[in-house]
Amino acid sequence: MTKAVVPTTDQILASITASLGTVPVAAQLAGEVAPKFLLRHVQDSGFAMPKDGSGALTEETRTLIYLAVALATGSRACVEAMTNKANGLQIDPAKLLETFKIARFAEATRILGNAEPLLASLKSQA
Repeated sequence: MTKAVVPTTDQILASITASLGTVPVAAQLAGEVAPKFLLRHVQDSGFAMPKDGSGALTEETRTLIYLAVALATGSRACVEAMTNKANGLQIDPAKLLETFKIARFAEATRILGNAEPLLASLKSQA
């Protein structure tokens, strides 16, 4: 049985730079204070967003989904990372704007759904 080669923190950070154009500050800090966490994080990234062609979705589609989720959940670091990745992939600006609109609508729908008790109360008072 062959033992898997574990990349160094510098190799991981270089890979992140190649993919995103920059290393997010949190990843840099994790590499310094918790390198095993950083390794696990990039392993999870490879699981969620495979680069070997084994995924059902294209890299562009995965990037747009990730960007939409990051926008909807308020993850500024992920929005920045996926914007950088989208720019590196030269994703059409119209697709990026549509992704933004979908994320915005998802958030507005969440608010509408959360307002159900309020709206029911207003209806009963009418």
